[in-house]
Amino acid sequence: MKIVWSFGTGDPTNGIPGLHSVIGSNWAERLSDGLTVIAGTGISAGASAQLPAGAVDNRVIVVDQAGNIVWQYGKAGVTGSGPNELNVPVTVIQLPNFDFLITDQGNNRIIEVNLFKQIVWSYGPSSGPGALNSPNNAELLSNGHILIADEGNNRVIEITRAGNIVGQYSAGINLAAFASRLPNGETLITDSGNARIFEITENKHIEFQYFTNKAPDSNPNPLPTNAVRLQNGNTIIADQFNNRVFIINYDKQIIWQYGKINVAGNTKGLLNAPYTAFVIGDYTGQTSPPDF
Repeated sequence: MKIVWSFGTGDPTNGIPGLHSVIGSNWAERLSDGLTVIAGTGISAGASAQLPAGAVDNRVIVVDQAGNIVWQYGKAGVTGSGPNELNVPVTVIQLPNFDFLITDQGNNRIIEVNLFKQIVWSYGPSSGPGALNSPNNAELLSNGHILIADEGNNRVIEITRAGNIVGQYSAGINLAAFASRLPNGETLITDSGNARIFEITENKHIEFQYFTNKAPDSNPNPLPTNAVRLQNGNTIIADQFNNRVFIINYDKQIIWQYGKINVAGNTKGLLNAPYTAFVIGDYTGQTSPPDF
């Protein structure tokens, strides 16, 4: 296994987000023409021994293959909710109309931002049953609705563009980290606090379930953060505090892995709390960006 592209300095001690670095990158997804969209969330004080004071990033950036930032929303070192401001943007996807759908976790909102950096749609009521609590991802469904992993409320909801909740699942969830709608109409959910990935039918029956903390030498609470069903039926999982990304088949056998279980690092073969993982060009169950 060989790293064929990367962005960032690779130095976890400088704590400086800038033109060629990102701090606390929770999300990276390949777009068309070799562009990559990245969410830099920063690191809170005390979260890392290498950066004890933490670092503020709060940017969504698009970088080219040469590592140049070609588009940005949010400002390094600034936390806010005003124009061109974010507060812990954890995920971002590019919509078919080229806008970006950003999960702005610290502001408890989902926003759609166009290429001119204007917010053209937002969701995040401050009270009532629709209020979000640290949402962790959002995607646009084929029916025009938005699917949201509402992490702090331990639920996954489906809302209309008008903000009406038309679907909800919360049974047994402890930190809903990620959700995607599969082509068969079922929903794949990453239940981070329970260290499990599960798939539910439209009738809310659990069709498939996998626990990432059952492996030998596993962290007891690895808090997996993202799982994606691939076109071939396998599932790729970012197993955060087990410091690995791996692929399982439908029989729950591990068929590929990068990172050593429960060993953190940034040298060859090691990872440090990977948050998301995808197979480039495979958007099964997800919102596909333009030209894919």
